[in-house]
Parts: sequence; structure tokens; C-alpha cells
Amino acid sequence: MSASLKDKQIDALKRVLNLNVVVGKTTTTEPQWKVLIYDDWSQDIISPLFSLKELRDTGVTLHLNLNKQREAIPDVPAVYLVAPTDENINKICIDIENKLYESFYFNFISAIPRAKLEKIASAAVEVNNVQSVSAVMDQYVQFICLEDEMFITKQRDTFNLSYYGLHRARMTDTEMNQTLDSLADTLFSVLVTKGQIPIIQCPRGNAAEKLSELLDKKLRDQMKDARTHMFSGGIDASSLHRPLLVILDRDVDLATPLHHTWTYQALVHDVLNLSLNRVQIKEKSFDLDSKNDNLWNKQRGSPFPEVAQEVQMELEKCKNREEELRVLKASMGAEEDVDGTTARLSMAVTSLPEILAKKRNVDMHIDIAASLLDQIKERKLDSFFEMEEKLLSKSSKLGDKNLQELLRDPQAGTPEDKVRLFIISLLCTKENISEAEMDSYCNILQSANCDLAAVQYIRKWKAFTSMSMGSLTYGGSDHYGTRTDSMFGKLLDKASKFAMEGVKNLVVEKHNLVVTKIVDALMELKSTPETDNFRYFDPKILRVTDPSNIPRTKTPFQEAIVFVVGGGNYIEYQNLMDYCKTKLQNSTVKKKIIYGCSELLNATQFLSQLSELGNE
Repeated sequence: MSASLKDKQIDALKRVLNLNVVVGKTTTTEPQWKVLIYDDWSQDIISPLFSLKELRDTGVTLHLNLNKQREAIPDVPAVYLVAPTDENINKICIDIENKLYESFYFNFISAIPRAKLEKIASAAVEVNNVQSVSAVMDQYVQFICLEDEMFITKQRDTFNLSYYGLHRARMTDTEMNQTLDSLADTLFSVLVTKGQIPIIQCPRGNAAEKLSELLDKKLRDQMKDARTHMFSGGIDASSLHRPLLVILDRDVDLATPLHHTWTYQALVHDVLNLSLNRVQIKEKSFDLDSKNDNLWNKQRGSPFPEVAQEVQMELEKCKNREEELRVLKASMGAEEDVDGTTARLSMAVTSLPEILAKKRNVDMHIDIAASLLDQIKERKLDSFFEMEEKLLSKSSKLGDKNLQELLRDPQAGTPEDKVRLFIISLLCTKENISEAEMDSYCNILQSANCDLAAVQYIRKWKAFTSMSMGSLTYGGSDHYGTRTDSMFGKLLDKASKFAMEGVKNLVVEKHNLVVTKIVDALMELKSTPETDNFRYFDPKILRVTDPSNIPRTKTPFQEAIVFVVGGGNYIEYQNLMDYCKTKLQNSTVKKKIIYGCSELLNATQFLSQLSELGNE
């Protein structure tokens, strides 16, 4: 089984931390002790991948932020991992001048321009400290890997990368070019990490097309010198094994980012603001790591009721193990078979750390699930999810009595929840809405203290694009919707940690979201109205005389990278993973998809950006 994108980035970063020496898994030598210096961006790259213990295992004794005050440690080498920004280069030059460390290993997350490289060299020469600069390397790790096959460009300072930043009226050409350059660097880093040059496809007439053109040129320039290009050791020797890179604009689907979800990971992101795989609940902070947390790994894409039931079952198992230990302890000395009892106790003691670790893990998920359940009950999130699924499946529409009742219900949701629901109903409505009907809904929302700025933006957007999500891709044969199921079992017991009274027993029907439908059509070489006009780039063809007549592959793709400009979400990521699983079940053909986005947004953050656009 091929290594995941996350595994490959971890390997690349381990090489950086080991002073650019490849360390094998069987290496037993002690690592060289060192200091790690990072900026905010690099900190966010490292944080989801390495624990403090894992950093220590690579020899990192101290890790410091480049932009914070630092004391000199003259007898220790320093490994820098930073972005090649003007501010960072200035800080590096000051560190060289002050001779803060014994030696410097400068690693940049993307390629450093020649002018900045010369500035570092000049600083070292001026203070006669050239010998301390041991390495200056472009590492091409400018992406944050949150899952095995999921990445984002940035976590902080994402203003220009955001949907608002890309669509605001005051966005200058210079800012747009800088943003596209940064996104191209991210995708280039992902491709270098994978060692593959893809076929690129994108829709026309938006930021996704401009980014595709920029990346295509970047890859072509890299390929011109066969001796030095970054993909000389790649594994895509045959075009049959090349991946497809699909670059999409967020405008392709504005409903999904606002959708009330029902699966565990997406709910934690939406309701509890999951960030860099960490969630804060009151004074507690929890790390959700699919590598070390089996329950999270298996259940993060499952509907919440299934997760609650699984957590309850795991809790019962822990209680049973604790009871076994208690009985065993009490039986010591009371049985004639002392040797047998001692052996069992010895085995129990050996397994005790594992039992305690599992109990801590279950307790964490109890806290998380209980917090989610409180919000589901308080805001009636199950009702919002059910209504939105009906809208998306076209089994309900604007004007539905149940929709109006939910919007009017003072006990249902926050004002934000109601705006999200109404916007989804607007996006799914193909027909023109009369001013009288629109005014009626606006009055309902205003009486619920809703801010209508986002609604105003969506109305302008629909008028400008002359399309709706309902007319584009939702509904039809993909079986949107929900059904009820008696799946709660023990959870209906009031003694349970999760008393589910009042929560609907919803089971999500399998369906493909907009992004998944587009990816499926492109990977399977299907002809659809939505994808037939997509542009096609092949960076391996160095001389292109007619961009509209590039020779195309005739073999379906087995692997794809999907990148959404303007923000992505866990709902789309999980839907793509489910699509791969379904393909394997139905045809035994293994598909692999990596999902990426400029930034990861929950519905609150996305709605805020729409509101800002509406207020312009």
C-alpha cells in the first residue's frame, strides 16, 4: 500500500529535523541535539504531525518562534523551518549577525528567491560568520496536512486566501497575483512531496482557471531541465499512473459549506470549532489524532447517533475491565490456586497502562459527544439537518410549510442557523422568487433577529451567475435525504451518558455532493454538462501550440487531487472518502482521492464572509 500524503510529509520533515540526512527506520544512533526555530505558518505545519515526544526523538531539545525574543545558545546547531518572507529573512540576518547558534540550517517551506538568498549570504559575509551557515534548502512543504489525504494552505493570516478576500470589491491585481502565487506554491509542494506530475483540469472564467495556468507554467518550467527537476525520481513513469488534479472555485457549491451536518468530525468542526485537529471544551483541550485514536479513526465519518452508541459501548467495555481487575484484586489470598491468581494479576498489571489509556480516550469522546448532544438538543440541529437534506433532494422547496415553521420557531436554532437554512433553500430554488415572497421570508428572519447581509449577497450572486445549486447538481439519482431508524438502543436509557430523547433517529442516505460528482465525471471520463467545458492541462507536454487541442488520456484515473479555491470543509472531504469506499465495494477498483483547500471553514466562518460581502 502506497504511503499517504501525510506520511510523506512527515518523512520530509524528519529529514529537515535530522539536518537534511535521511534516517532509516532501523537507525539506532542517537540523534544530534538541536534547536528548532519556526514561524507561525511552519508551526501550524508541524503541530498536527508531531507530538512533543516525537520532536524530542528527532533530537529537538527546544523549539522557539522566530518572531519571539530568543537568547543566544552558542554551542547548539539551529534548524530553521520558515516561509521565505521579507520579515523572516530580516530576522535570519539578525540571528547570523548576533551569532545566536553554533551553526544554522535554513529550511524554507517554499522556494526562496535569489535576491533573498543573496541577502542572507551578504549578512554572513559582513560579520565574518559564513562558516556557521551549514545549509540553505528549499523543502517544498508549504501545506498543512490534517488527515492522511487532506491538506490546507494556511491556518492563520488567510484573509486574501478566503472566499471574502478573493471576491471583495477592493481586491487589487497585485494582491490577487500574490494570492495565486501562494496557492501555486502549495500545490507545487504537494506534487513534489508525492513525486508526481498530474493532468490538471478546471472550470473556466474564475480564480481556479488562473491558478491552473500558473501551476501549469510552474511545472513546465521545472520540467525543462531533465537533470535537475524535482520530479526526476518520481513514480509516474507511465501516464497511466499519473493523478488528476482538479482545481475548483468555491462558487461551484455554496450550499455545502453552510449545511448543518450529521457526521462526527464535521459536527465537531461546525459546533465545537475543531482547529488543527484540536478542540477546546470549556477548560479542556483535546487532540483528535486518527493515528493514535482508533475510535476517532473509525467513527469520524459516521452519523452522530452511531458514534454516541459506539462511545457508550466502549465505556461499558472499560467498566467491565475495571470490574475484572477489582474482582481479581479482591480474590488475592482467598483462592487456593495462588500461582494461577498471581499469573492473572501479573497479566492484568501488564495491560493496565493500555486500559488506562483507552479509558482516557473514551472519557475524551464522552466529553466531546456530550457537548455535541447538548447543542443538538438546544438548537434542534437534527431538524435543520433533516430540512436541508429535503431541500437538497428537491423533496422540499421554498414555500414549504415545514420550512416556514422551523424559521418561525423561537426554540429552534440560533439566528445564524436560520440564515444558513434559508440561504440553502434559496440556492436550491430554480424558479424566480417574487419580491412579495422574499419580503415575507425576510420579515420572518428579521423577527428572529437575523442579520440579512449574507442573504443579500446570495441574491446578488444568483442574479449575476444566473444559476442555482438546484439547477446545477443537487437531487436526482443520488438519493439525497434521510430516514429514521431505531438505532439508539441503550442510548434511550436515561442512565446512559447520552440520553437521546427528543433527538430524531436520522440516518443519512448515501449521496454524492457537487464536488464529488464533478470529480467522478472527470476521473471516469464521463461527458456531463458541468464538466465538458473544463480546461485541460498536461505539464509534461512542454510545447503546446493549441491549448484547446491537447492530446487527452483515454484511461480513467485511479488517483485524484481535489483543490478548492476559497475554502473547503470536512463534509466534502468525508463525501469523497465515502465515494472511494463505494467504488471499491461496487467494482473492486481502488480509487484514491486527496482533498485540499485554501483554508478550512466551518459554517459560522463562511457565513461571516458572506455577510461581509453583503455589507459591501
